[in-house]
Amino acid sequence: MATAPRTQAPAITTSVPRYRNLRQMLMRFRRRPLGILGLIMLLTVFFIAAFANVISPADPFKFSAADYLAPPSADHIWGADRYGRDLMSRIFHGARISLAVGFTVALIGGGIGGMLGIISGYMKGKFDLVFQRFVDITLAFPSLILAMAIVAALGFGVEKAIFAIAIPLIPRASRVVRSAALGVSAQPYVEAARVIGAGNVRIVLLHVVPNCMAPWLIILTAELGSAIIAEASLSFLGLGIQEPNPSWGLMLSGSAAQYAELAPWLVIFPGLALSFTVFAFNVLGDAVRDILDPRLRGGR
Repeated sequence: MATAPRTQAPAITTSVPRYRNLRQMLMRFRRRPLGILGLIMLLTVFFIAAFANVISPADPFKFSAADYLAPPSADHIWGADRYGRDLMSRIFHGARISLAVGFTVALIGGGIGGMLGIISGYMKGKFDLVFQRFVDITLAFPSLILAMAIVAALGFGVEKAIFAIAIPLIPRASRVVRSAALGVSAQPYVEAARVIGAGNVRIVLLHVVPNCMAPWLIILTAELGSAIIAEASLSFLGLGIQEPNPSWGLMLSGSAAQYAELAPWLVIFPGLALSFTVFAFNVLGDAVRDILDPRLRGGR
């Protein structure tokens, strides 16, 4: 008896939005007004740094004896320094140095520290034992003291300051990422990958690294503001950026003690610029931490 040919039932497919996780993160970010405020403030600083040549009212390197310690006026909105240079122009151009130092330090120190933290947490054994003792020794020194020692040994300059600030960041970033890598390497899916014959490189790239990105990004955003503060501190002490380069810390160093009473604008405006930028990085870093850390999301 002939039977009718069977027809294959159409497969039921469910469409999953490709960027669902990204949209969820954006929705969580929108519920954090301080994070939005920090982002707006940072975009403002980025705009000023990118277009400093256009929006600056004067040449930040131009000396003028006639404008010695000129108070805020129509000619110099934020006043002039002891060399007659326009303070607003120097602060605008100083944003470039602060942002460049902050991001370069975070990428170098955070990148190297994150890579070493993943290797240390996943491989364990002798490498982890030796590297963690090195981390303990490095963390025993205050970051600024260690940076000062490195600058004293290497000399002055932007590149030397970046290197000196990035070195103390490496052990802090590695310690955070290592703790995450230890937890990931003990998960069942990592053990299953080993059972089916996956190599260490494949396991690290496909399983360990993606699951360590959240703590790495958190420590990265948190250290951006600290890097800017460290650069300003070194410049304030005379060990960082040197004249005539416009640096916020250098501006405070040259005016804080000698001209604080005679020309307070030399202290107020660079200090406000530094506080504005660091505050923006801090509140944005807190928002990123709240979004990426499941313990702080409250299950949302």
